[in-house]
Amino acid sequence: MHIDISVIIPVFNEEESLPELYNWLQRVMTDHSFAYEVLFIDDGSNDGSWEVIQKLASLDSQVKAISFARNFGKSAALDMGFAVAQGDVVITMDADLQDSPDEIPALYEMIQKEGFEIVSGWKKKRLDPISKTIPSRFFNGVTRGISGIKLHDFNCGLKAYNKKVVKNIHIYGEMHRYIPLIAKWQGFTKIGEKVVEHRPRKYGVTKFGWERFINGFLDLISVSFVHRYKKKPMHFFGTLGTVSFLSGFFITLWLIGKKIHGLANELPVREITAQPLFFLALVALIVGVQLFLTGFLAELMASNNSRKADYTIESKLNFKD
Repeated sequence: MHIDISVIIPVFNEEESLPELYNWLQRVMTDHSFAYEVLFIDDGSNDGSWEVIQKLASLDSQVKAISFARNFGKSAALDMGFAVAQGDVVITMDADLQDSPDEIPALYEMIQKEGFEIVSGWKKKRLDPISKTIPSRFFNGVTRGISGIKLHDFNCGLKAYNKKVVKNIHIYGEMHRYIPLIAKWQGFTKIGEKVVEHRPRKYGVTKFGWERFINGFLDLISVSFVHRYKKKPMHFFGTLGTVSFLSGFFITLWLIGKKIHGLANELPVREITAQPLFFLALVALIVGVQLFLTGFLAELMASNNSRKADYTIESKLNFKD
């Protein structure tokens, strides 16, 4: 069966919102005559979320679900959803009802008719407290500057993708914030933005705290480094190793030359090993060799690297495999 839209919804302790979200999605999809599937990825919920999902899946074969054995994080949930999605357009959204399913038809049109490969939601009018909005603006500003992608809200959970995008990217850790950046590095540069409604949280409490902004910047550094050097780690470690080794080597030569010059001219000289500079040169030589070897080993690992998902699946619902 051909599927127009796959809706991927990571779930972590959202049992109260799930029935309402499902009914809303079903209404939107039916009104617009979409062939669709809803993929609930339960990320180790410890409330009744999985039981609710099981009930929905038993009533509707278009509801598919995967349950993780424990909480692996939103990136793992999205990566799994990307792997199993079958729709021409893939929509991601949060399970807390703060993303509106009514935005889906317009997002679908932007992908299918306007030629965008990714469309990111922009919650222009946010209902969050100032303690979240100010750090979020700062975070988005820094990410825009580093990535060169002119998006206002990288962390918005409501996004649309052409199927070929999600089948050619791999996310892990907390990299879901940087999917547009990862996709751009894979050659998908047609990235758009749409202002979307930000709804107040109706049930439960937010699962994110201040630590997500700290982790966000660490992840930005990580994803930038990985992209630049994952296929050529020797360029990074080898360069640093060479600079360090040559620095130590030339300092040692200078110390030896200075001593020889002093002895030849009957000048007072110090023992080379009695000078702190000698030990700094020795450390630079050793570090240089170690960095060079690190680059060599990383190069070997990169050449033999293969993609491997490391999250444990406990249950699947309504999949035919």
